[in-house]
Amino acid sequence: MPRRSQSPRAAKKRSVARSNLAFLHPTFYLLLVPSVVFLRAVNVGRANRCQPALIAKQLAKFGVVNIGAVGTFVVRKDVSESTLRAAIAKKLPFKSEIMICPARDILKLAKKDPFARQPSGPDITRFVNVLARRLRAPPSLPLSLPADDEWLLKIIAIENRFVLGVYRRQMKAISYLGKIEKLLGVPATTRNWNTIQKVAQILNHA
Repeated sequence: MPRRSQSPRAAKKRSVARSNLAFLHPTFYLLLVPSVVFLRAVNVGRANRCQPALIAKQLAKFGVVNIGAVGTFVVRKDVSESTLRAAIAKKLPFKSEIMICPARDILKLAKKDPFARQPSGPDITRFVNVLARRLRAPPSLPLSLPADDEWLLKIIAIENRFVLGVYRRQMKAISYLGKIEKLLGVPATTRNWNTIQKVAQILNHA
């Protein structure tokens, strides 16, 4: 069949659209990347209750995948941080710190295997604290809490916005997790290293 020719009006609209895109600053495209979202202090005890799985369904147009119950989302579509932040905030029935990281940063972190030389076993938990922003003056590392040989929590590295550490599975160790924010002076949210690895797996198959 012969191809239908475009009307002059339709052709003009397409031409205008192309010209508008041509004038966009190159950094505009750098803002549109797959992301990973970490919500702070969600579903901890009876405070800040929400349904992350439902939020992921409501934001399906962004290709959102929910992981776990504390607010970890893989966003597979290319969407700006400002758009994503606003969309998630509208779905939350409370105010929450929303940490958004480029997917490439998570993949880079997971590929390094930063815990390779650290103690392991059933009594050790590997964790990552995601910071709201990068630290201006990181502390000297490793940093043990308490500061002696009988440490309960140890920070082993700080890379970009990620604080990497291990803690012993004891009740007292949990209290030290909450002290990391005060120590660094930046809002943060904690995830198990297994969660970060799962995020990386989803991104690699996106």
